[in-house]
Amino acid sequence: MIKYVFIVLYANDNGEGGTFALYSLISRYAKVSLIPNQQAEDATISSYGLDTISAPMRRAQWMKKSLESSKVAKVTIFLLAILGTSMVISDGALTPAISVLSAVSGLQQKAPQLNQGQIVLISVAILVVLFSVQRFGTDKVGYSFAPIILLWFLCIGGIGFYNLIKYDVGVLRAFYPKYIVDYFKRNGKDAWVSLGGILLCFTGTEAMFADLGHFNIRAVQISFSFVLFPAVSLAYIGQAAFLRKHPEHVLDTFYRSIPEPLFWPTFIIAVAAAIIASQAMISGTFSIIQQSQTLGCFPRVKVLHTSKLYEGQVYIPEVNFVLGLLCVIITVAFQTTTDIGHAYGICVTSVMIITTILLVTVMLLIWRVSIWLIIPFCLVYGFIELLYLSSVLYKFIEGGYLPIVIAIVLVIIMAVWHYVHVKKYWYEMEHIVTNEAAKQLIQAHNVKRISGVGLLYTELVQGIPPIFHHFIEKIPFVHSVLMFVSIKHLPIPHVEVSERFLFRNVESKTSRMFRCVARYGYSDKLEDTKEFAASLVEGLQSYIEEGHFIADMQVQETEAQTTSIADSNTRPRKAGSSTVYIEEALTASETAGLTQPRISSYSAHSSGRISEEQSRTIAEEKQFIQSELQKGVVYILGETEIKARPGSSFVKKVVVNYMYTFLRKNFRQGEKAFAIPRQQVLKVGMVYEI
Repeated sequence: MIKYVFIVLYANDNGEGGTFALYSLISRYAKVSLIPNQQAEDATISSYGLDTISAPMRRAQWMKKSLESSKVAKVTIFLLAILGTSMVISDGALTPAISVLSAVSGLQQKAPQLNQGQIVLISVAILVVLFSVQRFGTDKVGYSFAPIILLWFLCIGGIGFYNLIKYDVGVLRAFYPKYIVDYFKRNGKDAWVSLGGILLCFTGTEAMFADLGHFNIRAVQISFSFVLFPAVSLAYIGQAAFLRKHPEHVLDTFYRSIPEPLFWPTFIIAVAAAIIASQAMISGTFSIIQQSQTLGCFPRVKVLHTSKLYEGQVYIPEVNFVLGLLCVIITVAFQTTTDIGHAYGICVTSVMIITTILLVTVMLLIWRVSIWLIIPFCLVYGFIELLYLSSVLYKFIEGGYLPIVIAIVLVIIMAVWHYVHVKKYWYEMEHIVTNEAAKQLIQAHNVKRISGVGLLYTELVQGIPPIFHHFIEKIPFVHSVLMFVSIKHLPIPHVEVSERFLFRNVESKTSRMFRCVARYGYSDKLEDTKEFAASLVEGLQSYIEEGHFIADMQVQETEAQTTSIADSNTRPRKAGSSTVYIEEALTASETAGLTQPRISSYSAHSSGRISEEQSRTIAEEKQFIQSELQKGVVYILGETEIKARPGSSFVKKVVVNYMYTFLRKNFRQGEKAFAIPRQQVLKVGMVYEI
C-alpha cells in the first residue's frame, strides 16, 4: 500500500497509470522508443510536460545517454513494458474467475446439497452475463454497482470488528514483529510457502495503478487510507479471531464467520462486489490494449469509446470475447479458487517487480531522487517482492503455470508485431522519396491531376513513403489536392484538438501536395472518417489562411540545399555490423534550424504584413481546396506485403513470413481500423523485403 498509494501513483503520465504509462513517460525524457519518429515540434505541445534536464544533474544526464546509446537497454525496457502489460491482461482473465467463484461458493453454507460442479455452473452463468453487458460501457456498468462497494467495505469491516470483540481480542498481538520471526522459525519451509496465500490479501493495488486514468491521485489515497485499508484489515483480523475458536473452518472462514442474520445480505453484496472487482480489471485490460495498439505494440482491434462525458472508457469487442472465453475455461478447468489463486499470485508479483524496475528508472531519470533514497527502496521492495514471487513459483505446477502461458503468448504477439512494425518503418526510411525525387517522378511519368482530394496514409512523419513511387509508376494520376497523412501517437495521454495537426508543403505550391501529421495521445479517441476529414481540411484552410504555406515556399530553396544532408542523416549509417541512426537531423527544416512548429512560424503574415498578391493567392488556394473537397475524398492505403529478405535467418523468416502474416490476416486491416467506407478506399499493393 505504501509503495503504490504514496509513491508509484506520483509516477503517473498526466493522470494515466500502468506499465505502458511508465514506458511512455520514460520515452519522453529519453529516446528509448525503437521507432525514431520524434519531432522537435512535439515538445511544444502544451500537455507534453517535459522538464529540461539541467547540466548539473550529471546522474540524470548519464542515465539518459546510457539509455539512448544502448540498444540492449531500449529492448529491455520495451520487453519489461510488454511483459508487465501481458501479466495485467492475464490478471484480467483470472480476477473475474476467482472473484465470482469465491463469492458464489458461499451458497454451500446454506445449501450443502449443491456440489462443486453446480457452483461452477452458477459462476459461469454470472461471468457470461458480466461480459455480455460490457458493451454498454464502463460508466453504466460501474455506476450500477458503485454504491454497493461502499456497503461491502462497511459490511466486512463491521463483521470483522464484531468477530474480534466476540472471539479473541488477543489476535492483535500478531502485529508484534517477534511473532513474525517466531512463525518462520517454527514453520520453516511451510511458512515460506504460505506467503503465496498471504499475497492474495493485498492483490488489487497493481490493478488500481493501471486504472488510475478514471480517478485522481488524492481520491485514491483518501479511499485507500480511510476506507479500504481499515475495512480489509478488520475483515482479516476478525477472521483470525474466529479461527482461534473454530480452527476446523479454515477452508471457508469468511462465510462461516458471518453472523446468521447477516448471511444473505452479505452474500448478495459479495457477489456484487466480485462483479465490481472483475469490472475494474476488464476495463483496465481494455485501456491497456488500447495504449499498446496506439504505440504500435499490438495488432489492430476495434476500439469503441463508450462515454461522451469521461475519457479513457473504452470497449474492445474482440478482447471482451477472448477474455470472457478464458474466464469460463479457467473456471470450468480449475473448479476451485485454490489453484486459480496460485496463478493469480504470479501475475501480481510479476507486475509489482516490473513496476519497481521502471519506477527506479523514473526516479533516476526524471525525479532525480537521491541515490541514498533509491538504494533502500530497491533493497526493501525488491527483497519483499522477490520473496513473494519465489513462494508463488513453488506452486507453478498447481496452477501457477497458467499466467506464464498466457503472458508468453501475449508477449510473442506483441513482440512479433512491434518487431515487424519497426523493420517496416526502417525500410520506408531507407527508401524514402525526397521532394526533388518526387518532382522528377511526376515529370518523368507525365502525371495527370484528377478531381478531388486524395489522402495517402503513411506511418512516416518525414519524407514521402516509397508506396508513392510505386503508385505513380503504375497509375500516373494523382488528385488535384494530395495530402500525405501520418497518424502519430505521442507518448502522452492526450493532445489538445487545437494542437493536433501539423501541416507542411511538399515539393512546390503549384503541386498542391501537403504533408499532415495528425498527433494523438495514447488515450485519445480517433474521430470517424467524416469528422476526421472535415477537421483535416479545416486545419489545412487555417494553415493556408495564415500564410504558413507561403512561408514554407520561401524556405524551399534552403531545404533543397540541405536535402542531401537530411537524407544522409535520415538513413541508417552502417558502422561494422551495427546500425547507427542520427536523429538530430530528421528533416531538412530541422537541419536549417527551423525547429518551431508551423503554427507560429509565420506570425509576421498573420499580423497583417501580407502583400496584396499573397492575399489573393491565399484566397484562390482556399477556394480551390474547398471546391475539390466537394468533388469527393479518396483514401489511399498501402496494402504492403511484408517478407523476410532473401538470406535472412530461419527464425526471422518464421517470424516475418508466417507469424506476422497470420496476425495481420486475422486482425483488422487499415480501412476497418480507421472506419473508412469501402467505396472511398484505394489500395496500393507493394512488397517490402525487410
